[in-house]
Amino acid sequence: MEALVIRSSLRFDSTIYTRCDLPYSDAVWRRVGSCRLRNSLPRRRKQAVMMGWSCKEENKLGFHYGGFIDKIGKRFFGVAATVAVVLAPQVATADSLTVAFPVSRAREVNAAQRALVEAWGLIRETFVDPTFNHQDWDLKLEQTMIEIFPLKTADAAYTKINGMLATLDDPFTRIINPREFQRFMIGSDGNLQGVGLYVNVDPSSGHLVVMSCIEGSPAYRAGIHAGNELIEIDGKSLVGIDAEVVAQMLRGNVGTTVKVKLDSLTELGNDLYPREVTLLREVINFSPVSRTIISRTTDGGRETKTGYVRLSAFSQTAAKDMETTVREMEEQGVHSYIMDLRNNPGGLVKAGLDIAQIWLDEGKIIVNTIDRQGKMLPITMDDGHALTHDPLVVLVNEQSASASEILAGALHDNGRAILVGRRTFGKGRMQSVTKLQDGSALFITVAKYLSPALHDIDKVGITPDVECTTNPLKEKNKNPSLEADSCIMVAEHELEKQ
Repeated sequence: MEALVIRSSLRFDSTIYTRCDLPYSDAVWRRVGSCRLRNSLPRRRKQAVMMGWSCKEENKLGFHYGGFIDKIGKRFFGVAATVAVVLAPQVATADSLTVAFPVSRAREVNAAQRALVEAWGLIRETFVDPTFNHQDWDLKLEQTMIEIFPLKTADAAYTKINGMLATLDDPFTRIINPREFQRFMIGSDGNLQGVGLYVNVDPSSGHLVVMSCIEGSPAYRAGIHAGNELIEIDGKSLVGIDAEVVAQMLRGNVGTTVKVKLDSLTELGNDLYPREVTLLREVINFSPVSRTIISRTTDGGRETKTGYVRLSAFSQTAAKDMETTVREMEEQGVHSYIMDLRNNPGGLVKAGLDIAQIWLDEGKIIVNTIDRQGKMLPITMDDGHALTHDPLVVLVNEQSASASEILAGALHDNGRAILVGRRTFGKGRMQSVTKLQDGSALFITVAKYLSPALHDIDKVGITPDVECTTNPLKEKNKNPSLEADSCIMVAEHELEKQ
């Protein structure tokens, strides 16, 4: 996922609206029942949205929406337990119209219905595609609310909500239930209880693949490596399952086990065969930065020192750890650097931006974001200077994704680094994460991004300056030594030319 932004959700109340603000001008005030509503009336009636609760009767779920289709749910008037949609009238009209949906009497399903309304409104306000994949987003709410009504469990309801979100044709916009969100938040400080796997969806095939393993983790010791395709977890097929949900399935209490079925390359490297491994969950403490100094003696007898820095993820500590590493290597007389972003699935966008500033001087564009209106906003290095101007090569491959691509693109397009390896993953979208009132969480793609040179990354990736491939079979049981890594050798050759 990308930028982790926890936003305050709507507070639900049985008598009043609790959110009465809108980013629109030309607002008028109108009193409805016991609540004073701020109602925005833009030119296009279906654009203004206000959400909250307005319930004079029990079991009515209400929100205020300018210009909502007045046919929605009319057949449910008179139902005792309903969701009420308060329709904004024209300015000259004195009263609002209430339209109703059926609300489940099962408490957990009722909560999921409320989460649906909340998610629907947040997507309407912030989703990167204002056409919602060229569909009637209002109608999708109607259809999904009706589908959820007869369900018996919250899990079934969240499945229906994700079905609605899937129609946006954006695999990164999704909802996770409260249990999954709690597990998602575990390890944000770099401590995990799990097996040490990073997984994501391959955009070309739609299959779940291993992006990388944390060194020394149960998955690493079991010989799982980047590129393996996940098939089942504890006997459950992963077809259609979101990558974050899979990651949560792999996490759990220390001492418990999880059985993973995956496809691996044969020793010939041509075919895939399924294998099953049982992994014991552990507490995994890790720093995303590992390093070493490669010392060489030139033909002329001069000693050179290259700092090799591997960044495995963009966590909260990544930028600080990177800065500390570079400062220490500068003190040790390093003359050039290799930054290894291979098999790095990304993480926090802010960490990627902060690391870029370690290597760039002020005034440099790090990335360009494009919002839902198509407006481009460059993010620049506002002040300060790079910690070092020594030559730099960045290693990437097909599992370098998201924040890895932001960082690689920033360093490459600004002429700061040469890229060596394979074409990157191709995830050029940013997400926000909003905690909803029921404890679930909504991931929304809120922007796309382009590299500083305006190269589109999404579903395309970044092509390196020099291509090379390291045989993944060498990584099956242990990491290959730096001397045996062909891409490291290529990187050293490129540094010698500078």
